[in-house]
Amino acid sequence: MEEKIIKTASKKSGTTDLTRGNVWKVLLLYCLPIFGSAMVQQLYSLVDLLVVGNFAANSNLAVNAVGNATTVVNILLAFALGANAGCSVTVAKYFGAKNHTKVRETVNTSIITFAALCAVTMVLGFAFGNLSMDALSVDASYRADCLTYLYIYAGSLPFVFLYNTGCGICSAMGDSKTPFIFLVVSSLLNVVLDLVFVCVFHWDVAGAAWATFISQAISAVLTAYVLARKLKKLPCEDKPRIFVKSISRDLMITSVPVILQNAFVSVGNFFVSKRINSISLDATTGFTAAFKLVSMANMGVSQMTSGLANFCSQNKAVGENRRILKGFFAVLVYCLITNAIFMAAFISAPEFFTRLFVDSEKLTADALAYSCNFIVIVSSFLPVVCVKIVCDGTVRGCGGNLGFTISTFTDLILRVVFVYILVGPLGFHGVSWAWAIGWSVSMFVAVGFFLAIPCLRTVFFKNYKPKTKPDLQ
Repeated sequence: MEEKIIKTASKKSGTTDLTRGNVWKVLLLYCLPIFGSAMVQQLYSLVDLLVVGNFAANSNLAVNAVGNATTVVNILLAFALGANAGCSVTVAKYFGAKNHTKVRETVNTSIITFAALCAVTMVLGFAFGNLSMDALSVDASYRADCLTYLYIYAGSLPFVFLYNTGCGICSAMGDSKTPFIFLVVSSLLNVVLDLVFVCVFHWDVAGAAWATFISQAISAVLTAYVLARKLKKLPCEDKPRIFVKSISRDLMITSVPVILQNAFVSVGNFFVSKRINSISLDATTGFTAAFKLVSMANMGVSQMTSGLANFCSQNKAVGENRRILKGFFAVLVYCLITNAIFMAAFISAPEFFTRLFVDSEKLTADALAYSCNFIVIVSSFLPVVCVKIVCDGTVRGCGGNLGFTISTFTDLILRVVFVYILVGPLGFHGVSWAWAIGWSVSMFVAVGFFLAIPCLRTVFFKNYKPKTKPDLQ
């Protein structure tokens, strides 16, 4: 009877219990919308580059402006992605244990906690804009456009936080479709607004930034509205509290490693961009286009493994450790297939993808060569980083935040160090090989931490019997 009530409540609220059903099917249906959301989110910045790269008055400088501004934006965005992960894993833990009161309290506490974090992030964005341009050695020819894009995006951060928090909560409750639908709608709007603001009004870089601002605001409001309706349908035995200190602490413990991961990766890319800017404007243009493409492939895999983390968190809460291991292999296969498709496309036609971002008449031979070099070399290692990311997602979902953080820092530090070491003797080729080295070494680190997960080690023993009581520690 209790199980029937739970299933009915989940159906009414539009959520999914990830502790039941065929693992491969459940994860495929659950992760596909998450993967789609990641692809659509990447389209925000990709469309900005596509439009300014082909229709702005000076496309080369516009691409450089958006690319360098995005380097700084990604540091700010790391906090919003951390909010997503913190909500997602914490809510999944309580939702998997069928503790709906704790789910509601986690949502309430998340909104207050991450609203404060958003305010701090906005202040940082506006306060250090000029300093970040100096640190990046941004050329004076496109510095003003860089700052314009950065400040407009910083102003949109409340919507970015709201969307990511809402998306994380919905995904943790098994609903990965609703955020995806709203994101598709807002992305289509972003394309239309980009074309109108840049091609009709000739606002160039500022137009691309405002298009993103408006589109993100709409997706955030829609997601928050639907989330509120879902939460009202969850049956609660006790009245949920507005703010719970212990939950806020848990949220930060879960969020900080993800924030640090994304922030340090973005800071690493910051220093990489600075080094590339010192080579030439063509190097900056080529790297900006190529890096966007590779990031798109990795973002899809990263978001799918965020879904895996939710899956692991729910199943760990009820002692379904064998199911966690099955989920790992299922998502690994899905991600390897996905990255293989990206790898084949990028390696076979690097010039085609580069020319999408910059008007062919204004794309120099050197910029094209730099972009193709990065695309071909780095794309060849996409399966390697895929293994690392899936292992990281499993470790994080099982509570191993330290291992997740160490593998991420290993990747970042090696990439930054080798960029500065190899660019001297190898030129731009050194940038590409620095990525390959960082991904390869960090993969072995991530696999090591995966094999050390306590709740999975026991699965390898034949006499292991799964727990029957929820483990919420």
